[in-house]
Amino acid sequence: MRDEYGVAEEILTALEERAGGRRVRRARVHAGVMLRVTERDLNRAFARVAEGSLAEGARVELFVVPAQLICRRCGQTAAAFTPHTVCVECDGTDVETVGGDDLFLDSVQFMESAQAVGPVDVPEHG
Repeated sequence: MRDEYGVAEEILTALEERAGGRRVRRARVHAGVMLRVTERDLNRAFARVAEGSLAEGARVELFVVPAQLICRRCGQTAAAFTPHTVCVECDGTDVETVGGDDLFLDSVQFMESAQAVGPVDVPEHG
């Protein structure tokens, strides 16, 4: 689990690598539910870490990606849209969570262009 500032710093690093000297207007990011970030808090953190960079003033659009929840009790598999979940079938709490910790830069829009640049993997997080 990372805080919003850690996620914001990783996004900024990926943006700076792709910007090629161009100012960033907007970034669309997919983040796993287990990262526990909200768009509002992420944008607050991003505004601070992006000060003085090519992404200063840019907006981050966040799309939360679910984790996969597997119940060890009944075997049910379901998408988990919150980090704290129980089995939707049996209400069991003995569950395994798979995924939901990804961070993916989907697209970037630059100031001088209405065109967006396509998907980019954000470097592996630690």
